[in-house]
Amino acid sequence: MRFVPIFCLREGMVIVSDFFGEQGELILARKTVLDAALINKIRKYKCSGLYVEEEQVVNIPIVHTINSNVRMKTVNGIKEIFICKENNVSVPKEQFTKMENQVETIVDAILKSKEMMLNMVDLKVFDDYTYFHSVNVAVLSIGLGTALGLDKTDLCNLGFGALLHDIGKVFVPKYILHKQGPLTDSEFTEMKKHSYLGFEYLTNEYVGSVGAQTGILDHHEKFSGGGYPNNAKGEEISLYGRIISIADVYDALTSDRPYRKGLLPSEAIEYIMGGTESLFDPDLVSLFVRKIAPYPIGTSVKLSNGMTGVVTDNFESYCMRPNIRVFKNGDENVKPFDICLADRRALNITVVDFIR
Repeated sequence: MRFVPIFCLREGMVIVSDFFGEQGELILARKTVLDAALINKIRKYKCSGLYVEEEQVVNIPIVHTINSNVRMKTVNGIKEIFICKENNVSVPKEQFTKMENQVETIVDAILKSKEMMLNMVDLKVFDDYTYFHSVNVAVLSIGLGTALGLDKTDLCNLGFGALLHDIGKVFVPKYILHKQGPLTDSEFTEMKKHSYLGFEYLTNEYVGSVGAQTGILDHHEKFSGGGYPNNAKGEEISLYGRIISIADVYDALTSDRPYRKGLLPSEAIEYIMGGTESLFDPDLVSLFVRKIAPYPIGTSVKLSNGMTGVVTDNFESYCMRPNIRVFKNGDENVKPFDICLADRRALNITVVDFIR
């Protein structure tokens, strides 16, 4: 089994898990053999790729953080909230209740697999960035909260705040939100208002817990000070805000945008580690790098020695040094063999790219 990017799918490939559409409807069942018509059909949906059977890498378990059905229902729910506010339509209270229920479903899934390092690769898409980003930040935040030992109530409140962390952006002028070049000082001042505006909106609507609301308010504060809106620092910043901050930055850095390609997961991890104490809570960073799987199982990667392989295992203590099953040396196929990058004998080999 390996993860194949959407534009690398080929006829004859066999998918290894169910594929759901935008409304949570089943589009293709596992074991479906792809043909040209099915590939064209899949490309109309918002997904980055699929897991397929691979003769060279058998017996690798597929590991989903959340399944695509839950993902799409959550994305569509958050999209409805954003669109209502963008059109100056009041959001029905039951819509927020639906989102709370979706967050609980995600929490239950992560708690059930709490030893698992988070696999984010199949949550990446190229369209509707805002909505998918919101879901990704919620998943990452819940995963970090789980590693911290938060109880289910706290995890649900944290996840709800993370899911709506950018709701305040609906009150920011669209020309600023969609500007591809650098913001002017006045535009950045307007952009910085979104965390407070989101907090104010939820408090006025009596939506979410106080913790969730404060997490939204604080997610752009910096651990050493200098963030916004309150220039808080250290433990003056709410725990939820400190968690959401890390999740928000990681997902933003690793996402492809119209004006730039996303960073490698390892580069994003290094950025976050470099921001320890200045930008981020050092204790939370330490937990985060043990919880995230920068190169999830099934991901095809290129190594610094010219070889290509598939990730078969991850290690919490060495998140950027997974086990790789090599199947190609340069352009030449080879008999599959494993290289454990966490082994001292392989310390001179690194992942230099992943096929996405």
